[in-house]
Amino acid sequence: MLRQYELVERVKEYDPDADEAMLNRAYVYTVQKHGTQTRASGDPYFSHPVEVAGLMTDLQLDQETIATALLHDTVEDTLATIDDIEANFGGDVARLVDGVTKLSKIEQMPENERAAENLRKFLLAMSEDIRVLLVKLGDRLHNMRTLHFIKKPEKRQRIARETMDIYAPLAERVGMYEYMREMQMLAFEQLEPEAYETITQRLDQIRKEDGGQVDAIALDMKHALAEAGLTVEVSGREKHPYSIWRKMAERHVSFEQVTDIMAFRIITDNVADCYRAMGVLHTTWQFLPGRFKDYISTPKTNGYRSLHTSLIYGKSMRVEVQIRTREMHQTNEFGLAAHWAYKQGDKPDGQVGWLRDLIEIVDASHDPEELLEHTRMAIYQDRIFAFTPKGALFQLPKGSTAVDFAFAVHTDLGAQTVGAKINGRHMPLRTQLNNGDVVEILKGKNAEPQMSWLGFVVTGKARAAIRRAVRLKERAEVADIGQKLYDEIASRVPAKIGKKALRAALARLDMEEEDDLYYAIGSAKIADREVMEALVPGSTEGLADDDAEWLRSGKSLSIRGLTPGVGYKLAECCHPVPGDRIVGIRKPNEGVEVHAIDCHELASGIDTDWLDLSWGKRSRGAVGRLRVTLYDRPGTLAEMAGIFAKNVVNVKSLEQVQLDHPFTTYEVDLEVQDLAHLTRILSALRASDSVAQAERA
Repeated sequence: MLRQYELVERVKEYDPDADEAMLNRAYVYTVQKHGTQTRASGDPYFSHPVEVAGLMTDLQLDQETIATALLHDTVEDTLATIDDIEANFGGDVARLVDGVTKLSKIEQMPENERAAENLRKFLLAMSEDIRVLLVKLGDRLHNMRTLHFIKKPEKRQRIARETMDIYAPLAERVGMYEYMREMQMLAFEQLEPEAYETITQRLDQIRKEDGGQVDAIALDMKHALAEAGLTVEVSGREKHPYSIWRKMAERHVSFEQVTDIMAFRIITDNVADCYRAMGVLHTTWQFLPGRFKDYISTPKTNGYRSLHTSLIYGKSMRVEVQIRTREMHQTNEFGLAAHWAYKQGDKPDGQVGWLRDLIEIVDASHDPEELLEHTRMAIYQDRIFAFTPKGALFQLPKGSTAVDFAFAVHTDLGAQTVGAKINGRHMPLRTQLNNGDVVEILKGKNAEPQMSWLGFVVTGKARAAIRRAVRLKERAEVADIGQKLYDEIASRVPAKIGKKALRAALARLDMEEEDDLYYAIGSAKIADREVMEALVPGSTEGLADDDAEWLRSGKSLSIRGLTPGVGYKLAECCHPVPGDRIVGIRKPNEGVEVHAIDCHELASGIDTDWLDLSWGKRSRGAVGRLRVTLYDRPGTLAEMAGIFAKNVVNVKSLEQVQLDHPFTTYEVDLEVQDLAHLTRILSALRASDSVAQAERA
């Protein structure tokens, strides 16, 4: 553990003007506050924040960040408060400590909610000051180094999984590859102990048998480059066990089949020498086509710059090579920490694009599972590059579609997307993008995100935005139904209901806005009787619990303008279409389910709230289901398909449900305009010699 004077001396070496007195106060404060607390290893607890502060000095961060590292657990684990921190160390340090500190009130939450809430608070604080992230990553790295001291294996597994899913990818996204690699290694050891041990043993065996092969290859490369007049540094190493294991899993191969276990790094003086070195290597040894990547001309989002290639050394040995300048190497290993090292009072700038995306995801996510899912997607590391027609570059996860690209450019553009051109050709929105694609998004003024997009988008930002838009639309449409129901309820109370009575009712129901009441009515979260009592207390006295006659006026509610699947859903038992007489079943938290009046499900005596509904004028479009029995002979299925084509109908699904020679029965779902359209199709089917019977299912 670093002693007090050693820590201060480290800071003074790179920042002679640092406030020595504040650093000393922070060191003493954390020692005093943590007192006799101990870690699972048996060490004094304050050794942990001191070691985290030491990690921050390795990154040459400013005095406020060092103080934050020393104090980051005092609010969570001692009696200290944020006000105490501010009084002793100033507002900046207090804000940073608060950003790293977990919320005490969430300790009673279920595990997933607690993790999500911690992540939410952390991301919001990080968006204001990137130093919060740097301290948190240092905190997590040191915790992982001492993870083996925790006795409970399930707790070690949970911490390791969280590190692998959240913190290692975050370190990668800010370019802190040293932190990322060590976190992955330590987490891998806990999550896959057998695989870790097996791969480690095989690497030890190779190391003993290769007779210094890594050094020999590095020397060969250095000589080849020196002969071309290049002065470089060359270093080699075996890949980390986790990297090898992931390659085995992705390629479905054994350890013996992983041929590029060795990796080499070449450090040059300038960018021109990087490309010259690449040319020398490619002319001296055979390179593997498709494995060359130029991250110098096209850097990664996190600022990573380097040339990557793979060579065949000797007869069959594959080796990976990275070529970069010294400046690139420093930035690549320590990322944002190197770029934003606190110098001469210049405040670190945390407002990078991917970070803004994360904050947008925090705002849009509805529940803990969504937040964790979307965040993992947003920080996932396998990326592709795509361009706008004007040449702006966007990096996306592999598998991203045109819709993902649109949301990456701007949330509003994603919401208004109606089509896309990829490399100048009109393509479906679900088309997956490839490296280098040029994507032009076509938008419409009245367009809005579609629920079906969730079936193919892969980015957390797109999924969060789509789900949020669908939820808002659903809420608006359910509230629209609720407002119509409210008007009926209000007409039944023995008084004229104005704004004053409505405001009083909202207060009695502990609601803020009228829309809250309408949504509660539409989604059956509140009983109609409760609404009447809130509007006019005592108005339901003498009414039996099951007496609903007083409630309904006999008018049908129009669902015109509402969206199937959002404001209401069409029942799959009877598949009503515009023109059918319909009723609605209102179930708590499920919205309104629309049935045809003669649906057999209604005859089963469903104990719920029924609504008399109407389609409204110009209601068009629904899925109708037919049950068609064909003669079992060649050509009958083709004739049925021809009938559908002549009647301009889209077949959503076709399923054979019965084979009883000489007949075959199918259930067919058709997109029809209305009841008249469906009736014409039925008539055409019944007139065909190929059809034995055709009915609505």
